[in-house]
Amino acid sequence: MLRAKPARRREIDGTMTTILLITLIAILVLLAISAFFSGSETALTAASKARLHQLAKEGDVRAIRVLGLIEDRERLIGGILLGNNLVNILASALATGILISFFGETGIFYATLIMTVLILIFAEVMPKTFALSNPDRMALSVGRVIAAVTWIFSPLVNVVHVISRGTLNILGVKVSSGDLLSAEEEIRGHIDLKASEGKIIKEHRDMLDSVLDFEDVLVGDVMVHRNSIMMINIREPADTVVSKAIRSPFTRIPLYRDNAENIVGVLHAKDILRAVHNQQMSVDIEKIMSEPWFVPETTTLLEQLDSFRDRRSHFALVVDEYGALMGLVTLEDILEEIVGEITDEHDQAMPGLELDSDGAIRVKGSVTLRDLNRRFDWSLPDEEAITIAGLLINESRSIPVVGECFSYFGFEFEVLGRMRNQITEVKIMARAKPAADSVLVRTKS
Repeated sequence: MLRAKPARRREIDGTMTTILLITLIAILVLLAISAFFSGSETALTAASKARLHQLAKEGDVRAIRVLGLIEDRERLIGGILLGNNLVNILASALATGILISFFGETGIFYATLIMTVLILIFAEVMPKTFALSNPDRMALSVGRVIAAVTWIFSPLVNVVHVISRGTLNILGVKVSSGDLLSAEEEIRGHIDLKASEGKIIKEHRDMLDSVLDFEDVLVGDVMVHRNSIMMINIREPADTVVSKAIRSPFTRIPLYRDNAENIVGVLHAKDILRAVHNQQMSVDIEKIMSEPWFVPETTTLLEQLDSFRDRRSHFALVVDEYGALMGLVTLEDILEEIVGEITDEHDQAMPGLELDSDGAIRVKGSVTLRDLNRRFDWSLPDEEAITIAGLLINESRSIPVVGECFSYFGFEFEVLGRMRNQITEVKIMARAKPAADSVLVRTKS
């Protein structure tokens, strides 16, 4: 009997070693499961919905499954968090039990310290970093398992949601289930983010932003102002009208009778050529001109583009609410809002703009703020004014005289030219150190 005690002890020690080994393996397995849950959560929340949607359209079953999970985001996150917390708590409990058996109550401290480090590194940071490196591929890989987990835990997750929402309602917190950002805002955010990361060049970003602005920008913002329109009096001799039209760099010219407000037709260069070729004599202008088309200045670019396509026309005259002529808009003007300035052999790259050797920019007062912002990547406000002249008049609440200088929006503006009540030329210089916007008015002696 005395010889049986050591054997019994060895048997107990062997059993304890086996239990310890099994417990350690269980902890490692639970940590691996926790890492899977953490990585899956990151991958599914970071995956590109646009790319998954495209894969789903192509018939990818995995993408369809993942999109279904993402659509019910609250249930998805609840299931993953529930599973993750269960395995983390169980792993921590097993580690605590082992360390208490070796170190007594001090083992609680050791277990907390060791499990915190293990969970933080191997079950949180490492799997989430891996998931962020390729979220789409990992989301497609884990979709089936996560779908099963959320289905298994769904009853408990529903109970948790009811309790959490009920508690928030008691506290007066309203929980919104809808998206906080509209589709347009989300797209703009993606564009700005990719542009800041250098993944989208400026020209492409401008084009994308302009497309999104089509429902907000009005034809009055992009039209050619009436002061810059070339018009011909139809009462002039036909040969004179034809001669002026041929010398003009434009293919479509408004025709007026007596008063520039009285637009009676639009003359197209091709119609002149056809008439001259067919008749070989004096041209009857009224027979070859087309009817003028008037559109309100409050028409959006998208509406006007649709109208151009429906009417198969490229030219429209813009009027205000009283019917007064404000300017004209062409299909080219609208397309330039997307692709930038379109020039031919008769155009300047950007008319009315010169660069000085000191870094200043001289512009005509009629140059639009949208063109300046696009050309130089500025952020001059264009909500209240369309042109640079309009901006100075709006901000100064006056019509500046030549020599006056202003400081607005991080720039110095100097009025170089004025004709009657119209600012004709402005000099713009960026401030070295942006300060609070204020007006600094001074007149050159």
